[in-house]
Amino acid sequence: MRIMAIDPGNTESGYVIMEGYKPVEFGKISNGNLIQKISMMDTDQKRCPEAMAIEMVASYGLPVGKDVFDTCVWVGRFWQECWNTVGVMPELIYRMEEKMTLCHDSRAKDTNIRQALINRFAHHDFKNGKGTKQDPDWFYGFSKDVWMAYAVGVVFLDKQQEKILQR
Repeated sequence: MRIMAIDPGNTESGYVIMEGYKPVEFGKISNGNLIQKISMMDTDQKRCPEAMAIEMVASYGLPVGKDVFDTCVWVGRFWQECWNTVGVMPELIYRMEEKMTLCHDSRAKDTNIRQALINRFAHHDFKNGKGTKQDPDWFYGFSKDVWMAYAVGVVFLDKQQEKILQR
């Protein structure tokens, strides 16, 4: 299954396009460029994802600022572009789902999520999962927001597998 996972931000967002669990394209780009990338997927059927997952903002009772609200606006714009252009209704994945699915701990931080991904997918570089240019590992080229976008994609795929097993 080809999926696109997005970790939205208020001005830039991380994204990963995955074939199953394997990342095939990723980056951190401006939100406007990401909207454009999604809108162009419809014309390239080889690159068009079958599913999309977007991390959703959740309220935990703490005060938030303008950046969080701006991020919420972009989540809606990404969701709409996915649905209108690609014809795929994106699934919203909450950070708590990521923490519980990947780390089994609601107090997990980004570093814990990253380490859980390294433990699960890295082949030889179990410290940072990237390897070297001469000997790249699973996460070669990843940066902070790409890690979190990949976590969104992994949680989405894990949920899909769980649904299949429940049938």
